[in-house]
Amino acid sequence: MNNKPKINLSTSNHAIRVLLVDDQAFIGKMVGNMLEDETDIEFYYCQDAKRAITMTNKVLPTVILQDLTMPDVDGLSMVRFYRINSFSKQTPLIVLSGQEDAKVKANSFALGANDYMVKPPDKLELIARIRYHSQAYINMLQRDEAFRKLEEQSIELEIRNKFIQKTFGRYLSDDIVKSILDTPEGLKLGGEKRKVTIMMTDLRGFTSIGEMLLPEDVLAILNIYLKSMTDIILKYEGTIDEFIGDAILIIFGAPFSKADDAKRAVACALEMQLAMNDVNKQNKKLGYPDVAMGIGINSGEVVVGNIGSEKRSKYGVIGSNVNLTSRIESYTVGGQILVSESTLEECGQILKITDQFEVMPKGVRQPITIYETSGIADKYNIYLPEKQIVDLIALKNPLSVVFTIIEGKNAGMEKHNGKIIKLAQTEMVIEAEVIAERLSNLKIVLFDNGNREMSIDIYAKVVESINDSPPTFRVNLTSLPPDGINFIKVKLRKEKEKE
Repeated sequence: MNNKPKINLSTSNHAIRVLLVDDQAFIGKMVGNMLEDETDIEFYYCQDAKRAITMTNKVLPTVILQDLTMPDVDGLSMVRFYRINSFSKQTPLIVLSGQEDAKVKANSFALGANDYMVKPPDKLELIARIRYHSQAYINMLQRDEAFRKLEEQSIELEIRNKFIQKTFGRYLSDDIVKSILDTPEGLKLGGEKRKVTIMMTDLRGFTSIGEMLLPEDVLAILNIYLKSMTDIILKYEGTIDEFIGDAILIIFGAPFSKADDAKRAVACALEMQLAMNDVNKQNKKLGYPDVAMGIGINSGEVVVGNIGSEKRSKYGVIGSNVNLTSRIESYTVGGQILVSESTLEECGQILKITDQFEVMPKGVRQPITIYETSGIADKYNIYLPEKQIVDLIALKNPLSVVFTIIEGKNAGMEKHNGKIIKLAQTEMVIEAEVIAERLSNLKIVLFDNGNREMSIDIYAKVVESINDSPPTFRVNLTSLPPDGINFIKVKLRKEKEKE
């Protein structure tokens, strides 16, 4: 018997191992001599059939030669034992028999034997069969090992991808991360033209809120807001292009587009506005002021793709329609959603439109119509609560104001005088010396009845033109500093006491 040490079979070891189980020693010697000159074949001999299974588990043969006639053990039973043993259930088995018996041969094959040879076997035939069955078995083991390694790598890759998605998902949307991981082109610089729906959100008056709070409190308010909004955006399959301070730029239709991109965008915006109640409840618990959000939505063709360099890039969207979305959002007041005509057309008749007006945004050659929406029907069925009519108190002693009309991000140089004739905590009716067009943004300086300056950083948007002569308009206060808030509260309380 060959006493070579056992070597575990692997794809890096292609040795053929033969285990002969036969009670006749001369058969063992004969087969050993036949294989002696075959340098790539290892030969093992087991004379005791009762030790055959143990020997098999130790040697791990690539082929078993099994005698059918042995004392104490039935050869066919041994075939059955090999096939229920985990180490040999797939090992090729050549049955050796002293006679050519069709019935015995059939029973052997039925129990799982792979081949049948009459003793004594011919040397060339035996070696050929050993090589044939062993090579097929080795190929199977190599294939199985390759599959196992592939499966392990797949599991490792899935774990890695989940880690990447979890980590980078904090900075990029899941769709963008998936695009990068799943396609070789995911990281390539460049873009493509695509029709998308773009949403821009912004917290009204947050700049002035930030100026009166500690930096950590500003970030706490932002994180409460952004967490709530992000969950909703992802629910509606929006791609967060970026957070710009307290603003969010979202794309519906990139990197993957769907037929209902515009509808999902509007439904998403409505749910985001509804969620602001919970955001402000959290703010209130922590002693922070309420915040209000405006949303603009527009649909059109843009260029989307990876922008930057090989060292630093981002998935982004550029084009005139992005700028137009930002302009539309700038017309909003807190709690409002304005959509472009193209978005309205994409959504069809399922939007609830509560107002519409013509505007001339910067960079646009002709006036456009934008629409205020407060609901969407169909499968979404989301509606904002009916607007509450603000109860403005007529002032017996009007308050003086000086205001400038803001162009873009800058307040104009020309100052205009006016007086507040009606007042609420969030709105004013101003009678002035000039007309302020609807949706104009104003910077207001507020004076008390003694003509003392009380607040200098009040920002407002004209929401209604009431009269041309004298010019009278109603404004929504989009940003009110603490001194302005306190002064208005005291003024309203005193006016109510006079009634």
